[in-house]
Amino acid sequence: MSAFAVGHLIGVEMGPAIVDYLKGIDATLAPFGGKFRVHGDPVELLEGQFRGDLIVIEFPNMETARGWYASPAYQEILPLRTAHASGAIFLVAGVPDDHVATDILTS
Repeated sequence: MSAFAVGHLIGVEMGPAIVDYLKGIDATLAPFGGKFRVHGDPVELLEGQFRGDLIVIEFPNMETARGWYASPAYQEILPLRTAHASGAIFLVAGVPDDHVATDILTS
């Protein structure tokens, strides 16, 4: 089952470090099957408040998502982002294709 790395970044300071991070991240994703699904496009806000940028990267499963984040290649470029952006980064498991809303009532 797919897993997702989700980033809600606020206050990204575009500059050489972020450019280097963006140039390097794809190579860190490839060995883990990671693929961008959402990458900072403006959200169409329907309710509540939202500021910043949303990033969603899909992985084949939670194990590969964890492996990517902990990998030496990603850890090497991570400071380029953390020094120039704040926000929340987290992993979340996806659901099967046949999932319906009431499935959470039996969990």
